[in-house]
Amino acid sequence: MKQILAEILTIGDEILYGQITDTNAQWISAELDQLGVRVVRKTTVGDQREAILTAFAEAEKRADMVIITGGLGPTNDDLTMPMLAEYFNSEIVLNESVLNHVKNFFERRGRQFTELNKRQALVPKVAQVLHNELGTAPGTWYERNGKVFVSLPGVPHEMKNLVKQLVLPKLSRHFQTPVIYHKLIKTVGIGESFLADIIKDWEANLPEHISLAYLPSVGQVKLRLTAVGENKQQLVEEVGQQVERLLPLAGEFIYGYDETSLEEAVGQLLKTKNKTIALAESCSGGYAQHKLTTVAGSSNYFQGGVVPYHNQFKMQILGVRQETLEAYGAVSEACVKEMAEGVRKLFNADIGAASSGIAGPGGGTDEKPIGTVWIAFADGEKTITKKLQLTQNRLLNIELTEIAILNLVRKSLSQ
Repeated sequence: MKQILAEILTIGDEILYGQITDTNAQWISAELDQLGVRVVRKTTVGDQREAILTAFAEAEKRADMVIITGGLGPTNDDLTMPMLAEYFNSEIVLNESVLNHVKNFFERRGRQFTELNKRQALVPKVAQVLHNELGTAPGTWYERNGKVFVSLPGVPHEMKNLVKQLVLPKLSRHFQTPVIYHKLIKTVGIGESFLADIIKDWEANLPEHISLAYLPSVGQVKLRLTAVGENKQQLVEEVGQQVERLLPLAGEFIYGYDETSLEEAVGQLLKTKNKTIALAESCSGGYAQHKLTTVAGSSNYFQGGVVPYHNQFKMQILGVRQETLEAYGAVSEACVKEMAEGVRKLFNADIGAASSGIAGPGGGTDEKPIGTVWIAFADGEKTITKKLQLTQNRLLNIELTEIAILNLVRKSLSQ
């Protein structure tokens, strides 16, 4: 079955200037993906005639469908409708149905209907009008040489309603699309290049209709398997078989799939093992505690935590010995071990985890440069520690430390 390709075209100077974030293109991409349509490009152009016409022509060459958002207002800088009329060699006419809708729209809100508002009813004669029940700017649909153009308002709730109610059903009738199935495999504790190296033979032997993409983010790498075919159940089974073949190679780094977050995976492990946890975070400022408690039901396993930033409170609250701090300092294996053991006892938890480090941008020394962090896991029987050498960026170091703490808990519970 032929793969149907789409391009999303966003029109508006405000997008290029960075005054508005283009969330429409991301949302439309996800909806088209569910339909089995592959988005090959997203383009943004300003409110200039030549730029818009050039973008139309280039998109038509690349894609089977072009989805356009923005530039449909009644003012002179809104050029989408006249540019579509020019592109499709069509005159612009007053659409009585749209006109009546716009009049009623203003009347229901007790607002004056003006000549400027009347311009919303001017549409290219060749267009099929897509009724916008939530606003005044109509959507329009164009067909030529087997290609489809769809123009939509830029207001997100209006655009989404039109896409859901009219555009997607119309596209599914117009195009015969294949099934596209995605599976996300989430890893932590290994860099992208190292991961690619250990799974290279597996990747090389993937079937032709299943592709792999690496999606790195802070402290994590997602592997996305994309399968294209005609039978979804068959694709699900085939992708599942590939995941099973991956596990012996990278299973120790895989914490979850699809929408599962690291904090959810750790929480599920704690519930499965019937364990509770408490945290003491110095350099990470309670961020791991925050992430754990974003998960519904975390009260079943999270006992509590402290942020003992000052050494005085490491001693008073957690029982860290003054001799330890004098001999090794707060950023040390010895200190973080006592913190993890202390917080476990303080909250009567099965597990204690802790962090202490130099987040930056100041405070580093030759012996302990910025980004030096120690983390620890204690369960009453053993205490596991790990030294991290992170970055010069404070906020990034806090996030990386949080991920490292949760991953240490995950790995320790999985053994």
